[in-house]
Amino acid sequence: MAFDLKAALKYIILFLIGVGVLYLAFRGQDLGKIWEEIKGADFFWVIVSSFAVWIAHVLRALRWQMLYRSIQYNVGFWNAYHAVIIGYLANLALPRFGEIGRCSVINKAEKVPMFASIGTVITERLFDVLVLLLTSVAMLVFQYDIVSDFLHDTIYLNLVKKLSAINYLWLLLIGIIVILLIVSAIYFMRQKFSQKFLRIFVSLRQGFGSYSKLKQKGLFLSYTLGIWVFYSLSMYFAFSSISATSGLHFSAAFTAIVFSGFAMAAPIQGGIGVFHWVVAQSLVLYGVLFKDGLAYATIIHSSQVLLILVLGSLSLLRVLVQKRTR
Repeated sequence: MAFDLKAALKYIILFLIGVGVLYLAFRGQDLGKIWEEIKGADFFWVIVSSFAVWIAHVLRALRWQMLYRSIQYNVGFWNAYHAVIIGYLANLALPRFGEIGRCSVINKAEKVPMFASIGTVITERLFDVLVLLLTSVAMLVFQYDIVSDFLHDTIYLNLVKKLSAINYLWLLLIGIIVILLIVSAIYFMRQKFSQKFLRIFVSLRQGFGSYSKLKQKGLFLSYTLGIWVFYSLSMYFAFSSISATSGLHFSAAFTAIVFSGFAMAAPIQGGIGVFHWVVAQSLVLYGVLFKDGLAYATIIHSSQVLLILVLGSLSLLRVLVQKRTR
């Protein structure tokens, strides 16, 4: 496979952006005190937090398996589970590559067409986005007095400032060029690869229609809710790992998971930097010092990355061994 310099540069730049945000988050902080806080953490609660995250991954595999079965692909649970974990592992190296990676695992293990898998992944991601938006609305409704100042002063005013500096004529011109390029690309693909393009479209449509064909939609939605509940519980359990956050209630974990959900959507490997800053800022709203919030964010982010490195390596080894024995 040829080395793609442009793609490599893009991923390096995204990683450096993440490192830059991480640097800005820790700049001016007493790193010695933060490190002492991390070293003194109660790792029993870190392990409990990691276990909650693992349960969320299991529920994600079960939910994905339901979508496959609705379109007549009997994908086994363990293949779905290993694919999900390997996908998370791939995301640590290349942002958004994990979705393609896990579809590839299923393609090799279960012979499911790639674009049918991609359709199911997009479908479940749409439900994740929907839950994130609904939880954001719930956060604004029930904790408006806590988060309103932060959203107005830190997010809204900075956004308005940046938008006011944009040259809208250039923005319009760029938009027109992008639309023309997309239309040209679609026309070219249909002319040169009409049969292949049609097969891709049919496979994608099959994947997109997986939810509508579900017989147990209630169970699917329960899995979706369960994923986010266990993500929130992982945040909550980790509060007990250090003294600065041990007194926080579940509402703080709820806010932190909403904020971190937007942070993890950033196309940066593992959300590095962005996750730390956003989680620390969310805890400041509940009276936690920013440096203590950074210590907490570092603990939970590192534990989750370590979990994926261990489980992802085991899953990858399992898939490779399974492939060789066939």
